[in-house]
Amino acid sequence: MLSLQTGICHLFGIDVPIIQAGMAGGPATAKLAAAVSEAGGLGTLGAAYMEPEALRKAIADIKKATDKPFAVNIFASKDTDDFSRLVEVQRALAPFRKEMKIEEPHITSSSDWSRQQFDICLEMEVPVVSTAFGLLEKEQMEAAKAAGIQIIAMATTVEEAQLAEKAEVGAVVAQGSEAGGHRGTFSLKAHPAGAQIGTMSLVPQIVDAVKIPVIAAGGIADGRGLIAALALGAEAVQIGTRFLLAEEAGTHPAYQQKVIDANEEHTIITKSFSGRPARAIKNRFLAEFEETGTRPLPFPSHNTVTRDIRTAAAKEGNSEFMSLWAGQSLRLINSKSPAAEMIREIMEDARCIIGE
Repeated sequence: MLSLQTGICHLFGIDVPIIQAGMAGGPATAKLAAAVSEAGGLGTLGAAYMEPEALRKAIADIKKATDKPFAVNIFASKDTDDFSRLVEVQRALAPFRKEMKIEEPHITSSSDWSRQQFDICLEMEVPVVSTAFGLLEKEQMEAAKAAGIQIIAMATTVEEAQLAEKAEVGAVVAQGSEAGGHRGTFSLKAHPAGAQIGTMSLVPQIVDAVKIPVIAAGGIADGRGLIAALALGAEAVQIGTRFLLAEEAGTHPAYQQKVIDANEEHTIITKSFSGRPARAIKNRFLAEFEETGTRPLPFPSHNTVTRDIRTAAAKEGNSEFMSLWAGQSLRLINSKSPAAEMIREIMEDARCIIGE
């Protein structure tokens, strides 16, 4: 019989096998992370784009709000800037800036605080650190182990999960192609659009290939998804899109409304906002940029180049020019509520299914 008290619960010191995804760029705030952790799950601060001092403050805010375990999500990418086609891309972006009445920014480089972010996590004794786009360096893993910090790595293939196990992470997330936003594909050389393996197929294959605990992610939004993941051998689920509508999330109201209004047919995999494949709700920006036939710059350069457009759109509440990251289970996500209520509903549904 399936048990909702899994090894992941014991590993991370949490009450329920639910991990909130580290949705960088605004939604996964300190307030949301603390609320999820207080409700018994593992809340995650989406820190990948945060400046060091902002990260310090956010971690301090979480610790003030809860004494429960929480995670901080950072990038472990080896990607470097490539602005060699900047003029071409800026030409394609010019109509958007003209419509929004903003000037073309002067761009020289993308910010990369990932090493500093990891050091701050060590210094401030963050219980769990999760990584996307690769693995931490060997010395970082050794430092984390010495500090008693658990490491979670995202994987989109069996090979990536095996590399994560070899690096001695505590647990691995099996991220199916249904997942919203950027997934953790280590390298785009073999998979230019990211590895497109669905959650139902990926989870049991990773479970069979590694001995460390597996966390299922991608299209999971309710108790049925949790039970299905546990039946496939996962020990927990990671949920992102549903928490976009949490009252504690930093999701823009216009973005939230798009999530409420959209369905499973409305998302696509695109590089047009960031240069890395990510699942987003279709809007004018995606349609019109892709109509130009202009190839995006690689990540992180393209993400840096489009930031001013996304920022201006957020200020105006214009969801047509915002990056609306979302997974495929959108019909299951249609109302706002506190994070604790979301977790209660998921667990109640799961308990009903297994007869607890």
